[in-house]
Amino acid sequence: MKLYNTLSKKKEEFVPLEEGKVRMYVCGPTVYNFIHIGNARPMIVFDTVRRYFEYKGYDVNYVSNFTDVDDKIIKKALEEGVSSDEISKRYIAECKKDMEGMNVKPATTHPLATEEIGGMIEMIRTLIEKGYAYEKNGTVYFRTRQFKEYGKLSHKNLDDLRSGERSLLVTGEDEKEDPLDFVLWKPKKEGEPSWESPWSDGRPGWHIECSEMSKKYLGEQIDIHAGGEDLVFPHHENEIAQSEAANGKEFAKYWLHNAFLNIDNRKMSKSLGNFRTVREISDQYDLQVLRFFMLSAHYRSPLNFSADLMEASKNGLERIVNAADHLKFLMENAQTEAMTEEETKAGSNIETFVKAFESAMEDDFNTADAVAAVFDLVKFVNTTANAGSSKEYLKKLQNRLVSLTDVLGLIVERQEELLDKDIEELIEQRQAARKAKDFARADAIRDELLGKGIILKDTREGVQWKRA
Repeated sequence: MKLYNTLSKKKEEFVPLEEGKVRMYVCGPTVYNFIHIGNARPMIVFDTVRRYFEYKGYDVNYVSNFTDVDDKIIKKALEEGVSSDEISKRYIAECKKDMEGMNVKPATTHPLATEEIGGMIEMIRTLIEKGYAYEKNGTVYFRTRQFKEYGKLSHKNLDDLRSGERSLLVTGEDEKEDPLDFVLWKPKKEGEPSWESPWSDGRPGWHIECSEMSKKYLGEQIDIHAGGEDLVFPHHENEIAQSEAANGKEFAKYWLHNAFLNIDNRKMSKSLGNFRTVREISDQYDLQVLRFFMLSAHYRSPLNFSADLMEASKNGLERIVNAADHLKFLMENAQTEAMTEEETKAGSNIETFVKAFESAMEDDFNTADAVAAVFDLVKFVNTTANAGSSKEYLKKLQNRLVSLTDVLGLIVERQEELLDKDIEELIEQRQAARKAKDFARADAIRDELLGKGIILKDTREGVQWKRA
């Protein structure tokens, strides 16, 4: 299996630190709002990577954090007049709903930054003792130049950074020994959440959070560290500096980064008015369609989101689901059990699609080619499975189709459609729950309907619904 390592800028053979096991850390979202489709890409991509490792028999320890203390969370809390904790808990719950809709498996561990402050303080203390960090007026900074390999991931030169990138000079630069030193701990401001430390009541810098959570749940060395390409610098670069300076050993062997997502060929941003949340997408499409769309391109290729491409993805996914549905119908009505000699010969062709799929995934997780192999299998299903096929042959086709689509996280078993009267009855129950202020029950009904492809829209005239 070959992976493109950002560290070496080339494809490398994957050799785990421990045979049969994969230790993998993926940077999770900062939870101050609903996740957007840019957040969704690494979630879907690296969930698929994890699924493929598991398909190949690896025991995967998959850690993905939630950043639940951050300037954006504090700002949102102040705007709403509630605590930062309330904001982060609310949006962690909403994020998990969206992840479930996209069929992203829960991580082995989803650590919260606020629950790991003690470990971060200890790591900072170690860095100070080793001469890699220093304190000024309650703020602790990392001595960037002290770490001789700084820049090895982003392939940036420190002197070039100092002369060319003024944006790196964050607040408090006058206190720093060097403008490129970055914050490990900062004192609290009025109204901010804070924790006690030897240096000041305050909170950790963003970078130290991931270094500590990775170390606690995966160990000092890990196989794979992954995230969006926007994290290469400075976040991942700083993680390497902190972790390797504190632990005295290589932090991660392989660094995987997915490329950006554009909307209608433009960068997604609130100022352009093309900012799309996963929740908004779920009002128009089943989130399985979004997942299929994300996997239709190689993860290192920029991906353009548009209505036309989503419609094409919806139709493509429907082709696969229809094939699975057709197999299920044929199996229920099959007249013979055992495979014929002709079917046994045809069955050997199935493995060529499996090999093509695996070969695509082993070449740096080329999901675009893996999807193409699934379509080839679907075509084979549609041309060889019929009313005269044996149950054994049909089952073999179904097992292969489900096995490969499961690696991609695609659910091909069609959900049984609810009747209109059942939908209306559940909507009435939801309205009654809302009237009784039982919002947990109301949300549960909405989620149940969404899971069955029914999208609700609350309007002044009442609740409108449609099938996804």
